Amino acid sequence: MSGPLDLLRQMVRIRMVEQAIAERYAEQEMRCPVHLSIGQEAPAVGICAALAKSDWVFSGHRNHAHYLAKGGNLQRMLAEIYGKETGCCRGRGGSMHLTDQAAGFIGATPIVGSTIPIAVGAALTAQLRGEDRTVVVFFGDAAVETGVFHESVNFACVRNLPVIFACEDNAYSVYSPLSVRQPASRSLSQAAAGHGISTSKVDGNDVLAVIEEAQRAVHQARTNGAPSFIELTTYRWREHCGPDFDNDIGYRQEEEFQEWVDRDPIDRLVRELGTPRKAELEGLRLAIADEIDAAFSFARDSPFPPASEASSGVYA
Repeated sequence: MSGPLDLLRQMVRIRMVEQAIAERYAEQEMRCPVHLSIGQEAPAVGICAALAKSDWVFSGHRNHAHYLAKGGNLQRMLAEIYGKETGCCRGRGGSMHLTDQAAGFIGATPIVGSTIPIAVGAALTAQLRGEDRTVVVFFGDAAVETGVFHESVNFACVRNLPVIFACEDNAYSVYSPLSVRQPASRSLSQAAAGHGISTSKVDGNDVLAVIEEAQRAVHQARTNGAPSFIELTTYRWREHCGPDFDNDIGYRQEEEFQEWVDRDPIDRLVRELGTPRKAELEGLRLAIADEIDAAFSFARDSPFPPASEASSGVYA
């Protein structure tokens, strides 16, 4: 298990990486869409901290935090966003198709809910092979509205599979709040519970609460092979897709945004760790900034894929 200071370092690192992406995006050298997790780093860090390297993680379009929290390579991630040959998908996938099998981050795809059945299939593989492996799939609240989510949860319960469904409820599906998509009388956890799965709801901006619940779910998966659904309430600060803020376009109010900024998961952990940690935090930021600068230099200096290989990996 990671200690509180390491959890803080990971959240700060993810925040700083994504802030650097946002700051440099206007240079137009990153020629793919980016979905940032600024403000909602705790679910990724807390859940991945409870996993072993041999465990597998899947994600969706907003996957940078999950990739980095599971141990993905920062240089290869940025190179992928720049479309370079040294990227984790050799520049063919971009921000929404990250993968690092050595770290146990098996993959991500942008179609909402699309990696959920793949993760369940991976858990079935682990079960059939007798492997001590827990599988986690991260997805947003909108994925609960897809048919494949319910089919997958049902199958995981029928087969008693070691898979954790980690639902990051950041309140919006693009511009649509939960209130226009789900009945007020039913939570996301209740929607999942109808299939007989173990469910819980956690403050997704409290990394210590997240890791505690993740440890329970991992223990359940390892000892009983049973699936779990964790609802993590959190909030994204930036626009759905892109580097900017979008509080001015009317789908959410500035007051709501400020309420969630006051619940910043990083500031919250700093307060819980106490004043002495503030000095350590500044040291962490300096070291992380140097790492990020080096990673961006690596990405920008890396070659593009050769034109002669434009059709490699393409099937018809």
